[in-house]
Amino acid sequence: MLIQTVLGPIQPDAVTGPVLPHEHLALDLRTEADAGGMLSGRHAAAVAAELADARERADLSLVIDQTCRGMGRDPDTLQTIAADSGVPVVASTGWYYQRFHPEGEPGPDLDAATELLLTDLRVGIDGTDVCAGLIGEIGTHGPAPTSAERTSLRAAGRASARTGAPIATHAHLGIGALGQLDVLADSGADLARVCVGHQDLIDDVDQHARIADAGAYLAFDTVGKESYQGDDVRVRMLLALLEQGLGAHLLLSNDISRHSYLRSEGGQGYAHVLCPFADRLRAAGVDGATLTMLYRDNALRWLTGSEDIGPAAALRIGVRS
Repeated sequence: MLIQTVLGPIQPDAVTGPVLPHEHLALDLRTEADAGGMLSGRHAAAVAAELADARERADLSLVIDQTCRGMGRDPDTLQTIAADSGVPVVASTGWYYQRFHPEGEPGPDLDAATELLLTDLRVGIDGTDVCAGLIGEIGTHGPAPTSAERTSLRAAGRASARTGAPIATHAHLGIGALGQLDVLADSGADLARVCVGHQDLIDDVDQHARIADAGAYLAFDTVGKESYQGDDVRVRMLLALLEQGLGAHLLLSNDISRHSYLRSEGGQGYAHVLCPFADRLRAAGVDGATLTMLYRDNALRWLTGSEDIGPAAALRIGVRS
């Protein structure tokens, strides 16, 4: 199965190095209480420079931008960043948690909501010919989805079943993950194509194991956000999951979601999970084959649904910042 990027489809074996499965390259989540939740076109050059640097230092080979409907999605800027950085970028569709749903969306009509997603996946997003390659980040904000969030999940499951597109979720602070899987499964989604977000923010070994046992992926996707969780805790949880034999269900990313996280503004940047965090994993005894699985192979299986993802290059990860 081809991977749909903002500059056109690519073969999985073109992705020779690490994948960042949950990032934001352009978004707008500003509120009255938080004016910093954005990455606009004026940050595009800095974003592209960071991705190009990560490509050079760590062989970064693909970035998934999980900015969906109502999150300030900007396909033109994504195309510019992909072209300028030399790193393929995947765009997304779907709905974040209810606070950020556009007016009238997803609405009470499940068929109409599903059609909106299918248009983004098959025709193009926001009136362009840039097609989404991911349904995500589909959001819930509590232990159980609201009615609107349930419709969003159900439409995501149906659209994925009809197109084969992968799904990524936002489980706020890691909470509500199992309920998301229940709704998606009931809607026809193949859970082997679902990644549940923010599981590095909840220290719940049982929940992590149940997600993996369901066949889904769990994302440690806020690596470097020390104000939410220390990376030392993330390493401990990740090593425990590897010990349980669940490493094939893990995805790693940074979730850069505001301009202050950019390295040019003093933040950790997009390369944090690829370089200093990978160094920590290696120092903790994680071998090269396991790093390849964590940084490339798992993401490609999730994106394509195939075990035949082609050979990996020697991953240049663990280069210190």
